[in-house]
Amino acid sequence: MTRPMTVAEKILAAHAGLDEVRPGQLVECDLDIVLANDITAPIAIDVFRELGAQRVFDRDRVCLVPDHYAPNKDIKSAEQTKKMRDFAHEQKITHYWEQGCAGIEHALLPETGTVVPGDLIIGADSHTCTYGALGAFSTGAGSTDAGVGLATGRAWFKVPPTIRFEIDGELPAGASAKDIILHIIGLIGVDGALYQVMEFAGSTIEALSMEGRMTISNMAIEAGGKAGIIEVDDVARAWLDGRCQREYVEYHADADAEYARVVHIDAADIKPCVSWPHLPSNTHPVEESRHISIDQAVIGSCTNGRIEDMRAAAQIMRGRSVAPGVRCIVIPATQAVFKQCMAEGLADTFIDAGCVFSTPTCGPCLGGYMGILAAGERCVSTTNRNFVGRMGDTTSEVYLASPAVAAASAVAGHIALPADLPAIENN
Repeated sequence: MTRPMTVAEKILAAHAGLDEVRPGQLVECDLDIVLANDITAPIAIDVFRELGAQRVFDRDRVCLVPDHYAPNKDIKSAEQTKKMRDFAHEQKITHYWEQGCAGIEHALLPETGTVVPGDLIIGADSHTCTYGALGAFSTGAGSTDAGVGLATGRAWFKVPPTIRFEIDGELPAGASAKDIILHIIGLIGVDGALYQVMEFAGSTIEALSMEGRMTISNMAIEAGGKAGIIEVDDVARAWLDGRCQREYVEYHADADAEYARVVHIDAADIKPCVSWPHLPSNTHPVEESRHISIDQAVIGSCTNGRIEDMRAAAQIMRGRSVAPGVRCIVIPATQAVFKQCMAEGLADTFIDAGCVFSTPTCGPCLGGYMGILAAGERCVSTTNRNFVGRMGDTTSEVYLASPAVAAASAVAGHIALPADLPAIENN
């Protein structure tokens, strides 16, 4: 009889060909997907060559996405993307998206059905944990591990313990999935789940859309999490229907699975909040942050660049204008989201409000381009990190927030709630 296991343990056991695993155990697993982008793929390709490999382990299981400095911002980034592009063509990689068909990787892969429940995925990008929202074990890896994965389709794992977060109840008005994960990170700290799986459950999670769930799993790494998993349910199945490119396996935690700890959270305690510099854990309610003026707002990224996020921001922007002296940059996460924004009139709403409406890119999130901050400037952003110098000069500041708060702040000129804005007549 096997021991009761969590979702993560079941996925690792299945991919290691074992009946059971336990925390701390070292296992070698078969991988379903190996992912890299224009920053990390060139290094992984070098490792692949150094190993003497001639062909990737499976051209249908490798994903290469130009998104961080793409469209190319300079000669160096052009060389990086060219190296990845040439490798993709040489290896006949199925899942290589050229820039006009691509988008931000962690929005693109779920959207296209490339990743599915039950997968074991490594990506040379820390926010690979996003796919845990689909009931997959997905985690960031170094470019060296990704290079080995390209060649062998295998990777070693130390089975992590799991923390279960049970969030129940109805969120207060104005609170969103972004506020849930910022609340949790503020509660446990940026190392509160270090090399542990974060498993999210409860009635509040069950009521979220898939976009909201991906926002939560995306930021598991900001608490040190190895993965951020949400079990597949009817909401997920409906979203996956007709989208998945492969058959998938659902894994569900045993009722008596062993957890490192269980954290109970009342959704009523989760307020709209922002993370002040310079850690995602430095969370404060928006109502205590209204005195903070801003120079820039960014709405987008792998955390909050999906259509639900665009709609939330546009609803606030409609009929209003960005405050004088503030720049607002809106970046849909994929080309499909970009097109949907145009079809629904959201693009017009943003442009009419005085926003920059950009082609999909990670751009400003990592201080790449499309919104670099000068000395002393402040930005409210729907991205996932606000470290020193994250978006530009080391004296600049980044405040993490939901799309609704970022949009309201862009209009107000300071960190604000939508309810703080004057009503619009005849809108």
